[in-house]
Amino acid sequence: MTIHGIDWNAIEWKTIRNGVDQKAFSGNSATIAMHRLQPDHEPKPHKHVYEQIAYIVSGTVDFHVGGEVRRLGPGSLIVVPPNVMHHAVVVGNEEVINIDVFTPARPQYSPVPKND
Repeated sequence: MTIHGIDWNAIEWKTIRNGVDQKAFSGNSATIAMHRLQPDHEPKPHKHVYEQIAYIVSGTVDFHVGGEVRRLGPGSLIVVPPNVMHHAVVVGNEEVINIDVFTPARPQYSPVPKND
């Protein structure tokens, strides 16, 4: 067994598109990603094969999942099932910081570490 550790603060932000930045780390079975959403970002409805748990660190967002909309603020969580359309819309003028956990791991976000 290999234990993988990293300094989260050493991971650089990567711009996904205008108004959306990300940093991510993967284990063998899950990926954790932090996203920074600016108020003027363009929401992109999408779906994927991963279960996603989103935790709002700061700011307020309307999270659209399937046909439902939930307003989430700091400390709120939401679960997005696999293969369900979803997107987030920033509410107000404050950026949103959220942490997402995906299962299984999303190697396109961050490579799965190799076992030694």
